[in-house]
Amino acid sequence: MFDKILIANRGEIAVRIIRACREMGIKTVAVFSEADREALHTQLADEAVCIGSAKVSDSYLNMANIICAAVEKKAQAIHPGFGFLSENSTFAAMCEECNIKFIGPSAKVIDALGNKSNARDMMIKAGVPVIPGSDGVIEDTAMAHETAKKLGYPVMVKASAGGGGKGIRIVRREEELDEAFESARSETIKAFGDDKMYMEKLVENARHVEVQVLGDSHGNVIHLGERDCSLQRKNQKVLEEAPCPVLPEDVRSKMCNSAVVAAKAAGYQSAGTIEFLYDEATQNYYFMEMNTRIQVEHPVTEMVTGVDIVKEQINIADGKKLSFSQKDIKISGHAIECRINAENPSRNFAPCPGLIDYLLIPAGGLGVRVDTAVYEGYEIPPFYDSMIAKVIVHGNNRKEAISKMKRALYEFIIDGINTNIEFQNSILNNPDYQKGNFNTSFLETFLAEWKE
Repeated sequence: MFDKILIANRGEIAVRIIRACREMGIKTVAVFSEADREALHTQLADEAVCIGSAKVSDSYLNMANIICAAVEKKAQAIHPGFGFLSENSTFAAMCEECNIKFIGPSAKVIDALGNKSNARDMMIKAGVPVIPGSDGVIEDTAMAHETAKKLGYPVMVKASAGGGGKGIRIVRREEELDEAFESARSETIKAFGDDKMYMEKLVENARHVEVQVLGDSHGNVIHLGERDCSLQRKNQKVLEEAPCPVLPEDVRSKMCNSAVVAAKAAGYQSAGTIEFLYDEATQNYYFMEMNTRIQVEHPVTEMVTGVDIVKEQINIADGKKLSFSQKDIKISGHAIECRINAENPSRNFAPCPGLIDYLLIPAGGLGVRVDTAVYEGYEIPPFYDSMIAKVIVHGNNRKEAISKMKRALYEFIIDGINTNIEFQNSILNNPDYQKGNFNTSFLETFLAEWKE
């Protein structure tokens, strides 16, 4: 087993990984920017190294500085968490060249699955259902018009190298296509340094359902059930739950098996997520993409399965077999996660960094978990993502989980900054949400009517 792991991330995911390592008897090295000198992850790790200024390109995206910190501290492995360098094949290759284990899939697999057009082709060959779309890359607007005409409007223009909702445009009419294509391509060049685009038919009123998979270096691949991540604002997830409340058992079985087939087709080793669109009206599901990292919402899967996904990632990277076989995995009860952000929903969710004057975290009670890296007296810096905590609850059923989350949010008090806690409460109290009547367009309608 590794003696020491460097965590190439910050915030709650860095704290989450540090805690898993401590339980496994592994020493940790935190890296931090000048803005994060007082951050919790730097205090909890056994060692901490400053890797640059507040600017992410100088610190958390500075591959050379992170590798140098790992070499200096004699870390045998690097856990990238999510975001930043977690799906960067160049960084994974650099780790390998420096004889440092990258806790995640190989650079080759990251490349193969990171290109959405290539991943789509891979899934077609493996027999995994995909959304009708373009045959490869869309070279220009003329080709875009030709493809859209074949598919029929509405369509989605998507970046091949995309992620996090960037480089995506919905096009409902032909006259909108040119501007949408060029703006999406411009966005993806800025975000990913890649201008390749492809197109898919828009599946209206679908649910976003994803399946957690684990694969080891011994050929074993299993799934840990599915999560419903349909509640999104501008392609960013807001609230997630497991299992999906409307998935019939036969469809659930097929979808989860498809996820295993997809992971095997990619030769996947580590924790990963296969994302599907689910059309509730037809009960058809379609592959969207595979995320080659741990997900923000992984705790809901942990709550219903009892599997520590971070520990499994570390064991897989160390060459061990999975701790579980598929028959060992049982889904128990229902789990919900609310992302708590330092933002002002009344001002179009503008980020609200600042000093936390008072903090009460709802840590008490059966089945309540809070993943966070903030504390009373901590000043949230303005340079990074606004998510500051995740509240996760587990109940015997969905109704109990909703009640438990409402109670937990009632007890979550943060003074000094604005948060989206009341917004999350509004979702939980919505009758359609409580009945499970929602899809990826739910929040768009909800926000049009919402009053804080």
